[in-house]
Amino acid sequence: MARWRDGHGSLLIHRDDGGAPLTVPLEIAASYRARTRGLLGRDAVEGAMLLSPAGSVHTFGMRIPIDVAYLDRRLTVLAVRTMPPGRLGLPRLRSRHVLEAPAGAMAGWGMRAGVRVGVEPG
Repeated sequence: MARWRDGHGSLLIHRDDGGAPLTVPLEIAASYRARTRGLLGRDAVEGAMLLSPAGSVHTFGMRIPIDVAYLDRRLTVLAVRTMPPGRLGLPRLRSRHVLEAPAGAMAGWGMRAGVRVGVEPG
């Protein structure tokens, strides 16, 4: 799998019924600096943010609760958690990427363990 660069793109959430994937705006944080900054100091995020590579996250310094999805090498969701500000997430075994979104968004997108996603850099 190719390495991504910082920037924008689209997150494709594949459906179980084989229908067209749901497309969500995506911000890609692939450099050390962008991953370290993440969503810190923001009041909102449009769509989702992909941190890659990453195995865990924290919400110290964040203003909003977030949904966190841990992804393996093949972009399959391992787990989805909601984290309030000021928390330290435990590292996930086999996690290579992390998606962050506003709290509650991932449930609306149908994100759960076992779902495959795709990334289209912009």
